Amino acid sequence: MARIYKKKNKKGISWGYRVYVGTDPITGKDIRKSKEGFSTQKDAKLAAALFERQIHQNEYIQPSKMLFEEVCNDWERHYSQDAKESSLRARRIALKHIIKEYGQIPIQKITKKSYQDTIDKLSNQFSSNYISSIHTSANMVFEYASSLKLISEIPTKEIKLPKKKINVSDLEKGDSLFDKFLEKEELEEFLTVTKNDGLEGDLLAFTMLAYTGLRIGEMIALKWSDIDFENHTLRVIKTYYNPTNNKSKFKLLTPKTLGSIRTITIDILVVNLLEKHKKEQAKIMKDKKHFYNDNGFIFANNEGYPKTIKHLSIRMQRILKKTTINKQVTPHSFRHTHTSLLIEANVHIKEIQERLGHSDINTTMDIYAHMTKNIKKEASNRFCNLMKDLSLHLID
Repeated sequence: MARIYKKKNKKGISWGYRVYVGTDPITGKDIRKSKEGFSTQKDAKLAAALFERQIHQNEYIQPSKMLFEEVCNDWERHYSQDAKESSLRARRIALKHIIKEYGQIPIQKITKKSYQDTIDKLSNQFSSNYISSIHTSANMVFEYASSLKLISEIPTKEIKLPKKKINVSDLEKGDSLFDKFLEKEELEEFLTVTKNDGLEGDLLAFTMLAYTGLRIGEMIALKWSDIDFENHTLRVIKTYYNPTNNKSKFKLLTPKTLGSIRTITIDILVVNLLEKHKKEQAKIMKDKKHFYNDNGFIFANNEGYPKTIKHLSIRMQRILKKTTINKQVTPHSFRHTHTSLLIEANVHIKEIQERLGHSDINTTMDIYAHMTKNIKKEASNRFCNLMKDLSLHLID
């Protein structure tokens, strides 16, 4: 029960309260909180009642001057215990924008209105996808602070994120999805040019990406022990991580999700290219045995280190310049290409999910909801055939 008291000061009489909140687990002494400066006894009683309710319902938040950046650092240490290094790096990059805004402000003083204003400001600088990443990362920090009872409300809750902007000029260019993967004819042209004009290892690398749908990090991490030549399969149990593109300072991490750990069947063409590549690599290893670091990587440079993602991206752009393809595609585009061709081949969406290593089938359906031009045309033809009799009747 709160004790209400009055106190004389230079301005007259003010009222206050003192409330018992528990026992210190270390000293065993009673802990009491007090507050004064109320102009009336009624105000003091109401404030005391509210405070006691917060204590009893475990809603009381101890006043703290802990800065937002300090909480971020504390959260990062906690998050890094279970997160992959690549995920931690992505969160750290995203959070730097929020730290720039609130770093030296006590976290208890950050309001929902202020945070919404910050998101609105950042949305004028970055894409909607990056804003979503920034917001998700900030929300993780504020939820962490809430779990430690550093804040009473989470300012990131129910925030309105900017919608993806679509310009008329973008619509006039057509479906931008088609710039993210190659049609069957375009893939044929690309691989043909690669065969004729590509450099060492190019044909295997880009054929592997197009014929398996592997993420490029998964492909670079492949070792010969992951290939089953007898059963024509490969297993995905790791991914390559190297943000600095330093050939020797790479890491092998676990795949993106548990669903990404998988074994898939590979085409006989890929098997033949792998067998040929293995013989060529054995010759390189023999010629350069004194400085070749043999760790079993398939896609290795002349020193045995895995090729970098940047290296393969540069190789891809070199080949694209020799084709008639006018699209801004990247090595990841082969994953989209593989998916579109699987859909065109009428492969069931569940099988596509398992082959691509998506843990959630909604990911497969959301990302690859659109079909290729060939499929759209086929759908139109099927509808026309279905409605042919009615259409003829209407014409007559």
